[in-house]
Amino acid sequence: KLFERSNHRIVLTQDGLLLRRRAQEIVELTERTEKDFAHKDEELTGEIAIGSGETRSVSVLAEVLSSFRQRYPRVRYRFYSGNADHIKERIENGTLDIGLFPEPVDISRYEFIRVPVREEWGVLTQEDSPLGRLPFVRPENLVGRPLMISGREMVQHELANWFGDEFQKLDISVRYNLLYNVAMLVRNGFGDALCIRLDCQYPGLRFVPLHPPLAFGSVLVWKKHQVAFPAVSALIVHAKKCLSGILEHIE
Repeated sequence: KLFERSNHRIVLTQDGLLLRRRAQEIVELTERTEKDFAHKDEELTGEIAIGSGETRSVSVLAEVLSSFRQRYPRVRYRFYSGNADHIKERIENGTLDIGLFPEPVDISRYEFIRVPVREEWGVLTQEDSPLGRLPFVRPENLVGRPLMISGREMVQHELANWFGDEFQKLDISVRYNLLYNVAMLVRNGFGDALCIRLDCQYPGLRFVPLHPPLAFGSVLVWKKHQVAFPAVSALIVHAKKCLSGILEHIE
């Protein structure tokens, strides 16, 4: 059953909402395919759909895209912001070509390139709070304080390992997918947020790193064995060259 009928309106059921969502995805994919095939015999063009979470690794992706754009100025881009789970779903259904994931994440179904940036975990708190005056935060410092953490299960598992026995004592009031709105809750005294360090400023707030340190890498991924459009294939080749050069320089 796709909808419920009442006296004044028709309301979609869960099955109806799912069908509408899939139909929207099909329309979006069809439009992108038509654009790419329309220009297949011309200078490299088309549209590349990219998904990314809120990470410092985005700055590296931006460098890759900037140099790619200088070479192929007619290529266009579509960006989607979300957590790794949402981006993976869109890659699977074909509405995203490439995703930038902060680890931990299951990438067994994807080709990938490692991005040479470490995502450092810490606590976003008010500057004048007890935590805001510390040089770093230990597990015991967070017991008894209202906390907001990532809603991703793999991240929660890693955080639980870091906390050890203290994890069961935590007061977790919010699980989130993106940080900006949570930062507004922190600013207004709702609680503190466990998050990764970002290259942005939130007035009145301070990021305090964890101790022992907790940090993970990021990966640029695309679907295995996919038949990619020319622009997507060219970007993947370009990204491999750029990122391998950065890694060699670091090593």
